[in-house]
Amino acid sequence: MIRKVIKIDENKCDGCGACVKACHEGAIGLVNGKAKLLRDDYCDGLGDCLPSCHTNAISFEEREALPYDEEAVKLNMAQKKKSDCSSGGCPGNQIKVIKPHFGCPGSNSKIIKVSSSEKENFEESTIQSKLQQWPVQIKLVPINAPYFDGANLLIAADCTAFAYGNFHNEFIKNRITLIGCPKLDSGDYEEKLTEIIKNNNIKSLTVVRMEVPCCGGIERAAVNALKNSGKFIPWQVVTISIDGKKLENI
Repeated sequence: MIRKVIKIDENKCDGCGACVKACHEGAIGLVNGKAKLLRDDYCDGLGDCLPSCHTNAISFEEREALPYDEEAVKLNMAQKKKSDCSSGGCPGNQIKVIKPHFGCPGSNSKIIKVSSSEKENFEESTIQSKLQQWPVQIKLVPINAPYFDGANLLIAADCTAFAYGNFHNEFIKNRITLIGCPKLDSGDYEEKLTEIIKNNNIKSLTVVRMEVPCCGGIERAAVNALKNSGKFIPWQVVTISIDGKKLENI
């Protein structure tokens, strides 16, 4: 049947997710960082999502589409609620800026002399996370987010954080972190990374990969994205061995 449904211009969409939350029928979702109409029969054509879009990426169009299916919408929303996901999507996709937190010694603090071994054990047990934002997965992160403004960007193969013991202090600290695995993730990161670098004020780029050949995919995607963006910013590639050492890049 010919009826009115929403139309989303992906070139204008910045992946903020506001329309996803505004749609009470669950018709819109984020796919590769862009809003997308998931099913015609979930869209009631009333346009509750339109006012929420600050980039004016959403409009109406009249075209051949499945009729609105209220029962299917109710079932879909019930399933989402059951799986602890709201109409705004899974909580794991929600943008968060994480501020570092430091313990306060309090008014009753004391100076205590400890041995070197006790000091080492204490330091290991009180290591603080240096992560500054969420999400971190390349596939989940939006193309535009407040934390990208003036960011030193870290693009890392996910195994590197497990292989290199001082990863948080040496790489995540003072950087915005994106991770992925080119062998296990479907598709290529190059297009999305290009848009992130091109559309945000990125100050520097650090790529951390494992020495294994399959990790070359994340390096190529990041380097090509930087070239495709047309920007000239400082960048470096660091390679980690499977036994947790930094290797010299030739």
